[in-house]
Amino acid sequence: MTETVGDILARLGGLHPKRIDLGLGRINRLLERLGAPQERLPPVIHVAGTNGKGSVGAYLRAIFAAAGVSAHSYVSPHLVRFNERILLRGQEISDEALAAVLLEAEATNRGAQITFFEITTCAALLAYAATEADVLLLETGLGGRLDTTNVVARPRLTAITPISLDHQDFLGDDLGGIAAEKAGILKAGVDGVIAAQPAAAMAAIENRAQEVGAALFRRGVEWDIRRGPDGFHYEGRRWRLGLPNPSLHGAHQIDNAGLAVACVERLPEFAVAEAAIAQGVAEARWPARLQRLSTGPAADALPDGWSLWLDGGHNAAAGAVLAEVAEAWRRQDGTPLKLIMAMQANRDPAVFLRPLAGIVSELRAVQAPPQDNMHGAADLAAAARGLGIDAAAAASLAEAVVALARAGDGGRILICGSLYLAGWVLRDHA
Repeated sequence: MTETVGDILARLGGLHPKRIDLGLGRINRLLERLGAPQERLPPVIHVAGTNGKGSVGAYLRAIFAAAGVSAHSYVSPHLVRFNERILLRGQEISDEALAAVLLEAEATNRGAQITFFEITTCAALLAYAATEADVLLLETGLGGRLDTTNVVARPRLTAITPISLDHQDFLGDDLGGIAAEKAGILKAGVDGVIAAQPAAAMAAIENRAQEVGAALFRRGVEWDIRRGPDGFHYEGRRWRLGLPNPSLHGAHQIDNAGLAVACVERLPEFAVAEAAIAQGVAEARWPARLQRLSTGPAADALPDGWSLWLDGGHNAAAGAVLAEVAEAWRRQDGTPLKLIMAMQANRDPAVFLRPLAGIVSELRAVQAPPQDNMHGAADLAAAARGLGIDAAAAASLAEAVVALARAGDGGRILICGSLYLAGWVLRDHA
């Protein structure tokens, strides 16, 4: 019986006792044995940051596609199936190709201790090195300096999205220190395109750039954007562009789209036309980022006047962004916003929910798989009640939807708090 990709991935997950163990020693050892695929890649755009990496990558993929530029992409985590992490020229890697590179990495590793993310990143690099493309969009997993993806000695470009407190158990509680870790992707002689940052984060990024000799292109200095009623205006060193509103929902997506445009401006060899940029901004797709769900059992169960939304945000910055979106929705039509929420056990639900207190009218907490890694629904509900939110636990997603939509003439229900929850929901509501 031929083993499946799932069988291989499950086996690779047992090669290290920890899920995360930051460092580059193990991956560099395996890459050397594999013939250094990281040295045979298309030009690399390496992206780090706390929030927005996936959205920036989505805009870049859409812009490049509109311009006829072929792009590989590496993202994590996946939502429904592992293949989502490895895009070859814009398409998910096939099961056959994925199994081949996973097995090659496993055989070459010879049972040595290595984390799941490290060995699967090696497999991804094998796939990218073997498939021609014009560019590779490489997204960090966690941090930057010691992140598994930080094995490309000289990327074509680096980019850093907004930085905030997250993964404090690995990166620390100091914003400047976290920014210094993420700025570890900056390289000598390589342009670094930087989103708007808190002062402490920007100072750490600038210090790192000076240390290594990287030129920075910072929002508000070398480039900027202005929002308008029907879109936004981008102004950089070479470009003055009037662009449409982004396809992804939320005012923060203009910031993400602007950073993507700034990256493309620093890549003159691709000669991307303004029309392709506008098309990419208007057509980008990225699941579980304020995504409206119109099909599936939960959406089908909604009464008239109600809409169902999904967002994978799970940290303080994401909570603040969702609060801004909720306020904009309330000003737009005055309808209530209710939440369905699950969250990983290593995250603080109060930190995420605090910006939403006073905006959200009601919450139902659920427990999504993997259950041993998630807060209990009753504990989540208690944390929400501690912030003054009317909250209770629900036994299932369907029960939560029915409970929240039981009264009133209509409103919005937002499922949020965890990418695990988002993936679980999308299995039935893609």
